[in-house]
Amino acid sequence: MKSAVETLNPTRVRLTVEVPFEELKDSLDAAYKKINQQVTVKGFRKGKIPARVIDQRFGRGAVLEEAVNDALPKFYTEAVNEAELNVLGQPEVDITELKDNETLNFTAEVDVRPTIEIPDYSGIEVEVDAVEVSDEDVDKAVEELRGRFASTSPVERAAEDGDVVTIDLEAKVDGEVLEDGVAKDVSYTIGSGELLEGIDDAVKGLEAGGEATFTSELKGGSAAGKESEVTVKVTQVAKRELPELDDDFAQLASEFDTLDELKADSRKRLENMKQFDQATQAQERVLEKLLELVEVPVPEKLLADEIQTRKHNLVNHQLGQMGLDLAKYLEIQGKTEEEFDAETKEQAEKGIKTQFVLDELVNKEKLNVNQEELTEHLMRRAQSSGMSPDQFAQAVVEGGQVPMLVGEVARGKALAVVVEAATVKDTKGEVIDLSDGDEDEADDSAEAADADAGRRGEDRGVIASL
Repeated sequence: MKSAVETLNPTRVRLTVEVPFEELKDSLDAAYKKINQQVTVKGFRKGKIPARVIDQRFGRGAVLEEAVNDALPKFYTEAVNEAELNVLGQPEVDITELKDNETLNFTAEVDVRPTIEIPDYSGIEVEVDAVEVSDEDVDKAVEELRGRFASTSPVERAAEDGDVVTIDLEAKVDGEVLEDGVAKDVSYTIGSGELLEGIDDAVKGLEAGGEATFTSELKGGSAAGKESEVTVKVTQVAKRELPELDDDFAQLASEFDTLDELKADSRKRLENMKQFDQATQAQERVLEKLLELVEVPVPEKLLADEIQTRKHNLVNHQLGQMGLDLAKYLEIQGKTEEEFDAETKEQAEKGIKTQFVLDELVNKEKLNVNQEELTEHLMRRAQSSGMSPDQFAQAVVEGGQVPMLVGEVARGKALAVVVEAATVKDTKGEVIDLSDGDEDEADDSAEAADADAGRRGEDRGVIASL
């Protein structure tokens, strides 16, 4: 077999392959054997029909077609390996010449990973938010904790802001009660904003036994997004009583003896959260800067497939679960279809470029993934998917997705290398040292950039399998 490679553009090549006919012998033998098992000829036992009889009765062309279909993948793979190509997706194969007992010639056009030159990234500088925790932030956190320990007691008066009411709900659309539009004994805190828009005004001022009707757009269920006439009946009004903010509360709500210790711990927790957010922000901004430095051509077909995958996942998974179609989603988002398409294309292109660049960095920096790193990543992915680690691991193995997870971890490590080399300052001008940070954050940032736009979980799209 002889092969040659022609570069059509930075992301696509054409392979020209010439196969001497004698190299088709194994495939021809397999073709005769297969046809033998599928046909019957009077006077011959099944599977024992001579090749010349098959040629006479069914035509040599049928045998050649079967043999070529069997042989093409093998010769294509050999040509790819010989040329040391890093191919993406399936090739477009065209048989240019097939002469019986002489030769088989074919071409195969296929997308390939572009050659990427990673420049010096040590000069990258980004600015992030400063870690600041105010007394108001601490007071708010303590108040939220205090609210979780609130008690309620029924009262015989009209409902007010902050009260907990027990209500029955009935929703109608076009005068018909929805099958999933009836709920009994729902507990609701007035002012929490956790139910339908307009419900607070409807229930305030009602005593137990009172009811009101209001109009609201449904957030979920079979009529999500539609205007509904909602009848609410109050069956109980209860006053919400908060515990006193003192040392006794600190002992009740935490492992601390005093309120001051509880507040100090709350401040530390908030600082840790803001530091995590700061690190994530740094990684995202460093990645943006890195992508600006690198020229990354994107294969057209790969981009088109990724766009289609993202749309499919949004419409059939995310929106489908919420009972919405794309038109209603765009209406809620206040976007035109053209704007949505442009955003989807931009996100898909960024995801592909990110993966190409970080994969190149993995090779350049010779980064490896050990078993401990892979296990830790698997545990995090299992938690985010709502599965147990054992269930998730089994699904990954059965789905042949272990290489995908290894790639995610490696790209996370590559991003961590760039972040460590970059200069990160906060809005106060102070240099932030992220060199001792947890690589898990870079891992997640790289994964999020790969996926982008909510594909984290079940179907991660085309780029996840590159």
